[in-house]
Amino acid sequence: MAKAAQKLVLSGSRDIPFDKLVLSQSNVRRVKAGVSIGELAEDIVRRTLLQSLNVRPILDSEGQETGRFEVPAGGRRFRALERLVKQKRLAKDAPIPCVVKPANDVVLAEEDSYAENTFREPLHPLDQFTGMQAMVDKGQDIESIAAHFNVTPAVVNQRLRLAKVSPKLHEIYAGDGMTLEQLMAFSVSDDHERQEQVWELLAHSYNRSGAYIRGKLTEDTIRVADRRVRFVGVDAYVAAGGHVMRDLFEDDDGGWLTDPTLLDRLVSEKLQAEGEKIGAEGWKWVATAVDLPWGVTDDLRELDGVPVSRTPEEDARLAELEAEAEALEEQWSEEPNVPDEVHERFAAIDTEIGALVERPVTFDPEEMARAGVFVSIESDGSLCIERGYVRPEDEPVIEADTGKGDAGPGADGDDEGGAAAADPAVSNVVSINAASGGDEDEDGEILKPLPDRLVAELTAWRTLALQDAFAQNPSTAFAAVLHAFVLGTFYTYSRASCLEVSLNKISFGFAPSGLRSSAPAKAIDERHKRWADRLPDDDKDLWDALLQFDGAEQAALFAHCASQALNAQQEVVPKYDNGRISKHSVERRVAHSHVLARAVGLDLVGAGWRPTVEGYFRSVTKPRILADVAEAKGSKFAEMIDHLKKGDMANEAERLLEDAGWLPEPMRTPELLDAAAGEPAAEDEGAALPAFLDDEEQPLNPGSDDEETIAAAA
Repeated sequence: MAKAAQKLVLSGSRDIPFDKLVLSQSNVRRVKAGVSIGELAEDIVRRTLLQSLNVRPILDSEGQETGRFEVPAGGRRFRALERLVKQKRLAKDAPIPCVVKPANDVVLAEEDSYAENTFREPLHPLDQFTGMQAMVDKGQDIESIAAHFNVTPAVVNQRLRLAKVSPKLHEIYAGDGMTLEQLMAFSVSDDHERQEQVWELLAHSYNRSGAYIRGKLTEDTIRVADRRVRFVGVDAYVAAGGHVMRDLFEDDDGGWLTDPTLLDRLVSEKLQAEGEKIGAEGWKWVATAVDLPWGVTDDLRELDGVPVSRTPEEDARLAELEAEAEALEEQWSEEPNVPDEVHERFAAIDTEIGALVERPVTFDPEEMARAGVFVSIESDGSLCIERGYVRPEDEPVIEADTGKGDAGPGADGDDEGGAAAADPAVSNVVSINAASGGDEDEDGEILKPLPDRLVAELTAWRTLALQDAFAQNPSTAFAAVLHAFVLGTFYTYSRASCLEVSLNKISFGFAPSGLRSSAPAKAIDERHKRWADRLPDDDKDLWDALLQFDGAEQAALFAHCASQALNAQQEVVPKYDNGRISKHSVERRVAHSHVLARAVGLDLVGAGWRPTVEGYFRSVTKPRILADVAEAKGSKFAEMIDHLKKGDMANEAERLLEDAGWLPEPMRTPELLDAAAGEPAAEDEGAALPAFLDDEEQPLNPGSDDEETIAAAA
């Protein structure tokens, strides 16, 4: 008869007073990790001990049990209990559930400790999501769950949102058929059917990124950043029964509105109400639209309003605000880190100054009775109100004397607009399609603006024709580029040029102290100010002003603007490519700077640079200082200071090289060698400037009297 296999016998468990337990030296955990002991102690207070300690009897020298036990596995739980005892929140002899193994067990105590921390399997993320959802379903609030598990409420909300994704997608995620990033993207929508449709689309798509999934799930929605949403307000939309989709894992700029029809109704109602208020000012008609069509004011006469003068109190307030802005600018202009409250104050000052400077306009009541207003929505959601436009059919008619009395429009009472203005029960607010003009074609249809796409196609043809004509007129081309350069140099944020030409003004990531007070910096600032004083305040007048300059002045201004974009700095190239600069691009930039330096005869010593302690010697080593002195003055001078300490050596080197005309290697302009002779090559005299730069239609040659004229103008 076969002997039955011996069954496994588990180690016994019993409660042992805490004061009989000690932490074993066999516990392999030495480095703190995970939840702190204090947090674990608080968790034990809340839910008591969930897992027993693993202990072994302590034997005396004769191999007998002493009644005390060591804890090789469960050291963090032991320390948490120990903390509670010290805090007198747990009795020192409180019974602790323990699994007791023999002192001489064949498995080492260290192995038990190692195994306990190795064979633990953390919860699958999906189990975390559904577990938290189960707690919420049973009445726990989000803040309590966050506090109990040492996370923020935002983390709990994220996990709850993931728990609400379609169960079919949960199964796919659990089987590793979907990434966590993809699951997070699906959570932006609560529509399970739509989620599953998009997942099926991914099977036939190369792009399966989270961004693509979000785009498909939100393609029929409206972003909260939309001008219509900003105009109505999200709160009003939600109060009317609308729903907002939010992405808890990415910056969603406020989310998406899922009911465009409801939003359009709210926008229409609010525009109508705003139009009624404006119409009450006495206008004949008010036309409202989310976005006005191009050319809506064509063929309409614009009334000339009279700006309301500022009161003495407003003038005083304006001066006070300007003084405060200047004081803040002076205080913070040199600081690299400006506090947020200072930025906020600057913005508040700009807003208040704008309200004081941009004056309201009043109109003649008689003119208002025949004119109207266009009301639309700006990109920030504010109203754009354009008052004072008269349609051709509303213009007053000078009547001929026919001897039959008055017989003008409206004499027989058929002026529809006038009737609306006279009868307060009839609204004078209409949609843009009904107010965009009174002209009708032969079929009785309103003459609508051209479609945007057709306008784009027509102007594309015009652009090519203009490019061709532009290329055949060098003087206009030069003036246009100059115009674009001046806009970028003197008129911040101006977009008054059709040339896609930009000038990037250079700033220095690494700049020596005193750079702003150097001779070149002062010369550039003075030249800039002289030109700024000669240019008009409004960029709309710039083109005509530039054409008034002669050729030499245009060339000098062109050179000044172009100089702002010149960058010869050998920047510090990051160890890893950051996509902005590379070693190769910096090398090519510096090489070209040598070409320009030779062309203009760059003289850094003449420009005022000297090797000083602050500007150079403090940043180099003693051997470098000695090598530089030897190169500039000879080895004997280097030997005279080679025994000095670094500080004294730097001071002496500055004194010795003050008038030596010496430059460090990065500041030197290499001589252009003749390829055949290996000697410095003669510089070209320089190509003549185009004739259109000279009033006399003569080329301006470098080195001629004309060049002196340019220098004087600059």
